[in-house]
Amino acid sequence: MEERFFATMIQCYFIAFGVMIGGSLIGSVGSFATGEPPFTQMNRIARGLHIWAIVAAIGGTFDAISNLERGLLDGSTIDMVKQIILIVIAMGGAQTALLIIEWLIQEEIE
Repeated sequence: MEERFFATMIQCYFIAFGVMIGGSLIGSVGSFATGEPPFTQMNRIARGLHIWAIVAAIGGTFDAISNLERGLLDGSTIDMVKQIILIVIAMGGAQTALLIIEWLIQEEIE
């Protein structure tokens, strides 16, 4: 695999991580401003952002589907494998952020 792909993997991980942490923290500030419990709202926001963090990290769903289609129909399996790796890496970033948020609010995120 090429050097640029490793850079993309690291970026995918931290984009998913940043979307989860940033969205949950900023969203909880908004709930605090409206008088709602911020940690409970942080829990809800984190559960709702999980899939969107992965989508944001891989650059949108259309590109991912396009690469998977190219791998299946055109026989370019390396593109398909790379896309699957990027999705798994993005899931790892989002899961790491969930664990940190869970540790921060001392509640288990379902």
